[in-house]
Amino acid sequence: MADILPSLWLRRTITGFLFGIVGALIVLSPVGKKSGAHINPAVTAAFWLMGKLDSRVALGYVISQVGGAILGCLPLLAWGSMGRSIAFGATIPGEGYTTHTVLVGEAATTFALITGLCFFIGFRKLRPFTPAMIPFLYALMVPLEAAVSGTSTNPARSLGPAVISGEWQGWWLYWLGPLIGTLLAVLVCSFLAKRIEVAKLYYFESERRRLFRTVTPRDPA
Repeated sequence: MADILPSLWLRRTITGFLFGIVGALIVLSPVGKKSGAHINPAVTAAFWLMGKLDSRVALGYVISQVGGAILGCLPLLAWGSMGRSIAFGATIPGEGYTTHTVLVGEAATTFALITGLCFFIGFRKLRPFTPAMIPFLYALMVPLEAAVSGTSTNPARSLGPAVISGEWQGWWLYWLGPLIGTLLAVLVCSFLAKRIEVAKLYYFESERRRLFRTVTPRDPA
């Protein structure tokens, strides 16, 4: 790819966009319809902090995300030496960047993700376009942040490759940074909390009453 696209910035932009496309397709999929497309502990934490998820349900989501991330990385072992050369996609602090800088980078990018989701879900006219926002957001963030922290924004996504590669350098940054970013985003977007009616990224109207009874017992049906 370096021969086809010499520009590192362009390659990272395309990578970010394709990464976001995968997330958007999961959101739109039948799995996303049933689960709300919670593939990121930071997103689950945001809904929980806003009171849209019961604590036990939120914990179940996080356990599933972590387990799925580890299992999903096992096929990467088939890449052999090529996979090992990049630690099977592990996110690690960029060379020459301080721990503080990496932490701020992960917090900032996760803040952007959660804030974007809150705005799109919080306004009815924007809701249908929530999945479309994700690829463009990552196409912007990855070129800016990839060299610093790897632009994880997802603790589960970072944990899976760390487990199979044994690369634990700065692993805690990929939990603490996203959680700080999530907390700040929820605080900034607190005025939207009442407008966010259900803990989903799409299919907002489907099975709404059932979801309110089982997932958001504190909210009226």
